[in-house]
Amino acid sequence: MPRALWLLIIGMAVNVTGSSFLWPLNTIYIHDHLGKSLSIAGVVLMLNSAASVIGNLYGGSLFDKIGGYKSIILGISITLSALIGLTLWHGWPAYIIFQIIIGFGTGIIFPSMYAMAGSVWKEGGRKAFNAIYVAQNLGVAIGAALGGIVADYSFEYIFLANTIMYVIFMLIAVFGYKGISSESAKHENNHKAALTETGRKNLYAILILCIGYLLCWVAYVQWQTTIAAYTQEINISLTQYSLLWSINGAIIVLGQPLLNGFLKYMAATLKIQILIGIGIFTVAFLIAGNADAFSGFLVAMIILTIGEMFIWPAVPTIAFDLAPKGREGFYQGIVNSTATGGRMIGPILGGLLVDLYSMSALFYVLVGLFIIAALTTISYDRILRTKKEMEQKTFLV
Repeated sequence: MPRALWLLIIGMAVNVTGSSFLWPLNTIYIHDHLGKSLSIAGVVLMLNSAASVIGNLYGGSLFDKIGGYKSIILGISITLSALIGLTLWHGWPAYIIFQIIIGFGTGIIFPSMYAMAGSVWKEGGRKAFNAIYVAQNLGVAIGAALGGIVADYSFEYIFLANTIMYVIFMLIAVFGYKGISSESAKHENNHKAALTETGRKNLYAILILCIGYLLCWVAYVQWQTTIAAYTQEINISLTQYSLLWSINGAIIVLGQPLLNGFLKYMAATLKIQILIGIGIFTVAFLIAGNADAFSGFLVAMIILTIGEMFIWPAVPTIAFDLAPKGREGFYQGIVNSTATGGRMIGPILGGLLVDLYSMSALFYVLVGLFIIAALTTISYDRILRTKKEMEQKTFLV
């Protein structure tokens, strides 16, 4: 891998480690420490995610105009300012305000990180995106493990730890990313390329694919919101809950290379890869829906992790393949904003279903969402090619 990609991997790991001190525990903090309902907690997370959606789209377009370095520095600066504020004032309603600012700042960062990864190692194909994905989950494993331990001692230190990690991320970005060139910023005709017939078809295709991607995220985020709160009700400790996310990250870091070899051996297209992942997701949620002890959630988390290893890296790879020259940032912004949109809708939808009905009703709805996601994945690329082209062209490594 190129040196520039290694710098992006390290930065992503540090970034997500800091974030993972807090995000798995957000609902628990709002519900248990601030005394708000699950629905209110869902609204707070929805506002955070709505700000991230705006940040994703803005950050992706910004990458195409000024390059990744300046975009990432801007995003880090906004986020770090809010984290300092959150460390000092984390009561109600200051918590809401800072969460919105954090959402916008982090939203700017992620499209640029993915677009830069694809640009610095184009010949790597999906491997560049797999590497960034593994780095994210290494951060999840470390941050969630430490976050649960720190939270059991005091939530005050969670906010401080998050801030310190972002200071480190800022230093890595300032001294490491300036020399990474961004081809996208050099193309003057990128908007014209997007307006061609091929460009329009590619845009429609990624939007259709992202419908299913969004629904998968609506379901996935329940593990951080409604399922997180439910585990507390059945006396699963914060340390055990955080351990689930540590296992999630560890499996991805250790298992992604094995999965890459398996997919290459099977010559699986990215579409098939996503469909397999959706099927695995369905099994994981069926198990979680019937779990009443830590062991059941542990099994469900292991299966869930295998499913996300199929889906999450595949969608950004398809987006990079479909993006017209000079629009890589914009397409990564669409993908990241879709994922964030799922994280926005998921908490409020899950909170309302549980508050008005039950956890069982929530799981039935989620299975229905997976069926819709499978249908959109099957059909997303039909607009791209004629019948002859569809027989000849597949998304391979």
